[in-house]
Amino acid sequence: MKTIAEYQELISNQIDILEDNRSQLALYDPVSYILSIGGKRLRPVLTLIGTDLFDGNLEDSYKSALGIEMFHNFTLLHDDIMDDAPLRRGKETVHEKWNINSAILSGDVMFVQAFVMVTSCKTEYLRSVLDLFNVTAIEVCEGQHLDMEFETREDVTIPEYIEMIKLKTSVLVGCALKLGAILADATEAEANLIYDFGLNLGIAFQIQDDILDVFGDAALFGKQVGGDILANKKTYLLLKALENANETQEEELNSWMNVTDYQAEQKVEAVTAIFNDLKVKEQAESVMWSYYDKSIEALNKIGLPKDKYDYLLNFSKSLMVRTK
Repeated sequence: MKTIAEYQELISNQIDILEDNRSQLALYDPVSYILSIGGKRLRPVLTLIGTDLFDGNLEDSYKSALGIEMFHNFTLLHDDIMDDAPLRRGKETVHEKWNINSAILSGDVMFVQAFVMVTSCKTEYLRSVLDLFNVTAIEVCEGQHLDMEFETREDVTIPEYIEMIKLKTSVLVGCALKLGAILADATEAEANLIYDFGLNLGIAFQIQDDILDVFGDAALFGKQVGGDILANKKTYLLLKALENANETQEEELNSWMNVTDYQAEQKVEAVTAIFNDLKVKEQAESVMWSYYDKSIEALNKIGLPKDKYDYLLNFSKSLMVRTK
């Protein structure tokens, strides 16, 4: 097994090769731009890890891993349009730097390129790869739809929220790992278990992100603490607070969610105080760790050699002790 940095370097090399051979049409300029502005390349790294875990040939997974990265960035590009986001990773979003039409079309071609790359595998794996990628792509779209729908709904439940983050975020984590396993000729049972490991770890990671957004150190977290509160995002914390609130607390929460003229710091402090009174951080952490435990249960069932088991265990632990 390689270090995460070494896997990231392999993916960066593949992106460089892609850039060296890309068309000079302006259509591809936004594609090059969004791929160049950073990110941890976690999902394609997981594809390579999935291949290494089951003793596959890494070179056989390069294009498929790059396809996963292309697909992920396609979703970010279109999400930014829907959210009218001005920045992505501290840089101008594609639709701001160019225009909405260019961003939509470049996103479309990214999806097609992602499909071509993911399916650039040995023929014997093609059916399994197609089934996995197509289902995942649909699920990610379903998750984004739910996220948008939640913005105007006042009756969102916690199970619905968990389903949304599973679809929008976690299924692609599970897909990336399972894809690598398939390309390494893992058994169906092994591939399904590594998928479950990634899926549940992804849910735990997203709930942790909710917690850090409110309770993280701004200097370490890398973005404005309380951003979800200011955006009235229906995170686990807010939904649990509304579920547990007394009448006065519920009225105050709803008041802050509906107010249009406010000082950001005051709103964050007030809502956070209610979260603290209701101990929703502790409840969110409990749910987060329950999904982490599910991921480790799946990992335990695979029967990996100790060195590879320890590698994944340490990797998962590193994700759950982050501050940003």
